[in-house]
Amino acid sequence: MSDKGRSSRLGPELWDATPGKWNADEDDTLVCAHVRQETHDVKSFLFRTQSPRLFRFRPGQFITLELDIDGAVVNRCYTISSPPTRPDTLSITVKRHPGGKVSNWLHDNLKPGSKIKALGPSGDFSCTLHSGPKYLFLSGGSGVTPLMSMARTLYELGEDHDVVFVHSARSPRDIIFRHELAMMTHGTSNFRTAFVCEKQGEARDWSAPTGYLTLPLLKSIVPDLAEREVFCCGPEAYMANVRAMLRDAAFDMAHYHEESFSFERQGVPLAESTAAAAGAEAPGASFKIEFTRSGRTIDCRPDQFILDAARAAGMRLPFSCSKGVCGTCKSKKLSGQVEMKHGGGIRQREIDAGMILICCSKPLENVTIEK
Repeated sequence: MSDKGRSSRLGPELWDATPGKWNADEDDTLVCAHVRQETHDVKSFLFRTQSPRLFRFRPGQFITLELDIDGAVVNRCYTISSPPTRPDTLSITVKRHPGGKVSNWLHDNLKPGSKIKALGPSGDFSCTLHSGPKYLFLSGGSGVTPLMSMARTLYELGEDHDVVFVHSARSPRDIIFRHELAMMTHGTSNFRTAFVCEKQGEARDWSAPTGYLTLPLLKSIVPDLAEREVFCCGPEAYMANVRAMLRDAAFDMAHYHEESFSFERQGVPLAESTAAAAGAEAPGASFKIEFTRSGRTIDCRPDQFILDAARAAGMRLPFSCSKGVCGTCKSKKLSGQVEMKHGGGIRQREIDAGMILICCSKPLENVTIEK
């Protein structure tokens, strides 16, 4: 019997508040339950709560880990790779980056039984917010994780959506979730996958495209591209290439959605236009922002976010979302008052203790920050 025409099960019960839901304000500690080696340099970490609670989130959202590494607190965002249909556990999938402080620490130190602090879930990159009968998932490298959460959700709910999942990797051995995606392809007629690898590497039986994703190749894989809701995640260069291809194809970009984090760009100077805007003269007095650890004091206008003023002054500070969501720029305010409108990246008890997110805080007077 066909189930076409039935109502969608992508309902709010998967992510709305319910009794027994995990709440980071009440208990922000997660326990590592399992570590799975996905590829030679990628691991998935499965977490559970300390006391019996359920995880509620939209597929595609992320959590922010708060880690103590070498005596310093470091915040990093990681997309949830598991689906909300498995509410007793939550997983993230992490690629080891050469010289990467956090990814290497997680790979080397996180074991079953390890405890970490986390905040979230957060983010609005989700197919549940842009429903459509046809989806195209485009991912590069470890950008596969939010799309895998969406794909797993649709697959496990038996949703009657037409999904094409195109993943780009360096070589066949670098394809994350390759076998599971193949299983999902064989398990339903409406789910198709395609892989594009830069090089064949050691795989002698590789018959899929080799090189980079191009518009002619994409059109050959997805002839009905114009009819699809497109979700994209991967390195900045990959996503820029995808955007250019879609514009060349006259794709309606209102149906294009992407997710990215900017950790790799921390410390990179602002683009000239952004720096000019951040440092532009404006009427009214500016306030002094003192950073005690770096010994720097900068000027910041009342209508300017502290992070923008600091970056315009050439300071290198950790940040990611710049929207008050991820918590990466969390800082201790020693004195002064600010106006802060955040998006959930800081707990109320942290605010009560004097912490702020400098990406979404504007000074109301001179401010001293421990950073």
